[in-house]
Amino acid sequence: MKTIHIFIIFLLVVVVQLFVPAKMILNQESVIEHGEVFKFKTQPIDPSDPFKGKYINLNYTISNITTTDSLWKRRAPIYVYLETDSLGYAKIQTVSRTILAENNNTYVKASVQWYAKYNNQLNINFPFNRYYMKETKAYDAEIAVRNRQRDSLLDNTYALVYVKQGDAVLTDVLIDDIPIKNYVEKKEE
Repeated sequence: MKTIHIFIIFLLVVVVQLFVPAKMILNQESVIEHGEVFKFKTQPIDPSDPFKGKYINLNYTISNITTTDSLWKRRAPIYVYLETDSLGYAKIQTVSRTILAENNNTYVKASVQWYAKYNNQLNINFPFNRYYMKETKAYDAEIAVRNRQRDSLLDNTYALVYVKQGDAVLTDVLIDDIPIKNYVEKKEE
């Protein structure tokens, strides 16, 4: 009798361990399939904090916005409502501490990185600031991104992010409209 109870508990644990990752994967696939895609312009990667392990640390040009609301608290959750600018890149429509009443799918759950009262700048920490790739290609990708952002061409590096009801999935980083994985391989040839 005791073995049956232990076996049932074991089966429940196995089912839960399979269900949780499967649900996470299905949620991300749903965002990619049904979400709205945005191009986020990247800022140069900070040379003192380059790749950590197998990912690129990304900064975005829209991470800083000016606001007269000075009651922002560090690490507090916020909702960043997005729209597309005339060049096709993401831009912030508004930022809120709560979900706005309108049923707008184009918002991202993020957090406050810091607020500077002297210049009314709110710095936003987006949840998609890491792009994972092969560790052997990471350094080459970092150099490629840094070099392309230093040249005279504007808007040549950006991240492709799908957004749906607060969730966001970073699918690719592109340099000159070429996926970074392909760009690095092309440069090696």
